[in-house]
Amino acid sequence: MKLTRKLVLARAKASDLESVKKLNCWGCNLTDISIFVEIPNIEVLTLSANQICSLEHLSSCQQLSELYLRRNNICSLSELKHLQQLSRLKVLWLAENPCCDADPHRYRMTVLRNLPGLHKLDNQVVTEEELIQALKEGEELVSPPGPAPTSSTNGLTEADSEADPLNYSMEETNKIRAQLGMKLLPRDKFPSLTSPRETGDTPKRKSHTLEAVLLLMKDLDVEELKIVQSVTESKLRSRSRRREREKSPICS
Repeated sequence: MKLTRKLVLARAKASDLESVKKLNCWGCNLTDISIFVEIPNIEVLTLSANQICSLEHLSSCQQLSELYLRRNNICSLSELKHLQQLSRLKVLWLAENPCCDADPHRYRMTVLRNLPGLHKLDNQVVTEEELIQALKEGEELVSPPGPAPTSSTNGLTEADSEADPLNYSMEETNKIRAQLGMKLLPRDKFPSLTSPRETGDTPKRKSHTLEAVLLLMKDLDVEELKIVQSVTESKLRSRSRRREREKSPICS
C-alpha cells in the first residue's frame, strides 16, 4: 500500500504537507513511503507495524527527531545510511525488523556507531559508555543499493493525482528550469504528458505552473534564489510599466 497525500492530511489533520509535524501511521500495511520527500518538516513519525523495506525517502526529513519503525521489513542495516544526515534524530525504534535478529549486541553497536546522535534506541537510553564501545565493536555501514524508482504521481493514486495541483506537465517544468538556467528533466521523468484538454492558458494551467515554481525553489541554493529574485523583480517592473501604458490616454 502506498502512503498518499490524502491519507497523510487526514491523519495529521493538516491542510498541506509542509505543515505536518507529527504523523502516526501505525499498522497501515504500508510499503511505499515516497510521499515523505514532500514532508520536510515532520518531527515525530510513527510507521511501526507496516511492510516498509527502505528508508530512502526519509533522508530529506531534516527536522525529524523521533522515528518509530518497529515491526517492518527492513532487512539491511545499510538503510540507516539514509538517516545519517538527520542531525535532529534522537529517538529510533527499529526492533523486530529482520536486520535486528542475528546478533542483538552487534546490531545495537552498529546502529550507535552509525547514528551516534541517538539518545534512545529501541526504548533504551543510550549511554556514553555504549557510544565509546560502539566505535570499537560496531560495523561501519556501506551505502544501500541505488534509489528505487518512484511513481510519477508523487505517492498519489491516479484518481488523486488527476486533481492534484502538483501534477504539472513536463513542458511547464522544463520551461521554468530553462529560465532559471537549470538542467532540463528527461522525458522519462514525466511518463504522463499533459492531455490536449489542459493546453492553453487556463486557470488550472496557471495553478500548475505556480506549484511547479514553488516546488523547484526548494532545490535552489542562495545564488540561484537570487537569480529567481532578479528575474521576478524584472518581470514585475515590466508588467507594471505595461499596465501604466494601458491606463494612459491614447493621444490622437
